[in-house]
Amino acid sequence: MKIFEISKIIEGKVKTKISVKVGNEEFKNAFSSDLMSDVLRITSENTILITGLCNVQTIRTAEMAEIKLIILARGKKVDETMIKLAEENEITIIETEYSIFRVSGELYKSGILPIY
Repeated sequence: MKIFEISKIIEGKVKTKISVKVGNEEFKNAFSSDLMSDVLRITSENTILITGLCNVQTIRTAEMAEIKLIILARGKKVDETMIKLAEENEITIIETEYSIFRVSGELYKSGILPIY
């Protein structure tokens, strides 16, 4: 599933510029966590990170785990530092008012598979 399809399903708003490479990727898996140590254990490609943790550490962790799409749930808002760092690393960020549980459920219903 592509970024704009995902954003529509969760009534999200894309907050970063989308690189051509990431914009053309098909995301197939998702992982929900606020614990970045758990995120570092992910080894699946084209994975979406669903989290409520909204800080630079989230972007750094996604970079290390090679995650290219972060969904910030519960109405969390990115700041300019996060946007700049995400764009430098070709990471797309989507904000949504939905809870982590609802985002996970809506994406699962639409065919996105869990990591575990």
